[in-house]
Amino acid sequence: MDDTPAAAPVDRTPAPRATRKWQPAPPKSTVGLAIAALVVAAATTVLGFFTAWAIHEALATLEFTSALVDAALYGTAAATAALFVPAGRGFAAARRARALITTDIAEARATTADAKEKSWIAIGYAVATTIVFLFGLFVVSNDIAVGRIFLDFEVMGETFHLVVIAFWQNIQIFVIAEILVLIWGLLIAVARLAPGRAGAPVRLIATAYVDLFRGLPAIISIYLVGFGLPSADLPLLRDMTPTMFAILALTLTYGAYVSEVYRSGIESVHWSQTAAARSLGFTHGQTLRFVVVPQALRRIIPPLLNDFISLQKDTSLVLVLGTIDAFNQSKIIAANHFSLSAVTVVAVLFVLITIPQGRLVDKLIERDQKRMRTGS
Repeated sequence: MDDTPAAAPVDRTPAPRATRKWQPAPPKSTVGLAIAALVVAAATTVLGFFTAWAIHEALATLEFTSALVDAALYGTAAATAALFVPAGRGFAAARRARALITTDIAEARATTADAKEKSWIAIGYAVATTIVFLFGLFVVSNDIAVGRIFLDFEVMGETFHLVVIAFWQNIQIFVIAEILVLIWGLLIAVARLAPGRAGAPVRLIATAYVDLFRGLPAIISIYLVGFGLPSADLPLLRDMTPTMFAILALTLTYGAYVSEVYRSGIESVHWSQTAAARSLGFTHGQTLRFVVVPQALRRIIPPLLNDFISLQKDTSLVLVLGTIDAFNQSKIIAANHFSLSAVTVVAVLFVLITIPQGRLVDKLIERDQKRMRTGS
């Protein structure tokens, strides 16, 4: 019998590795960005005073000097020093964040983010202010050449009432054409959605119409309708005025665009709505009238307003027919006064009536997006 003792079992358990405590990476320093913000603020302030001086000298050449104007100019330049407030706070926060790196990483990160935000605020406002100052320099450059051409306030004051009276013609054309376009565009959209084989010829004609007038520039449509139809001497058209022909041409042109907006809205309504209405005994026309179109209209209001903004601007194209609208009136004034200041007034009037429409479009789109996010 072997009395040799048995070998001890080998422990094959791996030795525990040395643990290392994880340390978050320190935030990047924003001192450089903060210094850049201070430099940009200083440069903007210098540019502001230079612009104020340049405008003062330009007004002096016109023998127009006023203590109130000078105070406004240099006061505006001095107001740019407010850019140093966010820039200085950003620099202080950046230095504080760098000191916190060795003691509190979390606080250093938060302070760094605050410093970055304040620095970019200073830079953003400085860029916007710089653009305004550069525009002012552009207006008074070359002995106020730009200002004399586009911003002759004396000419603007003398002819403002003439431009406004002519602009009323644009408003009338726009309102009447908009109503007609809403009706005509819906009819074309319904024709393009005519069901079955029996509706194929109607769909073909509607599609050809849409393709034709979407491909034609509006000014060509106005020219062809405004000069071609009167030349035909048709009984129903011979007594129409150039303004009526302009409204007809704009209706035909924008009816093609609006019909596609209608069609996209109608097709966006889920097919189950149509199926449910037809299962209840509704005809195709009743389904469109009572079920589909009311739901589609709410969805297409923003793009419809965009088209109407374009329609408002294109009313100036009636000048090719000799209609005295705002733009045609301003051209006559420009020829008499050798200044485009009256055209600038027309541009301002168009902008004043289109900007509220644009903001309304943004508001409607934002409302629809909120409704979609909440699932209502």
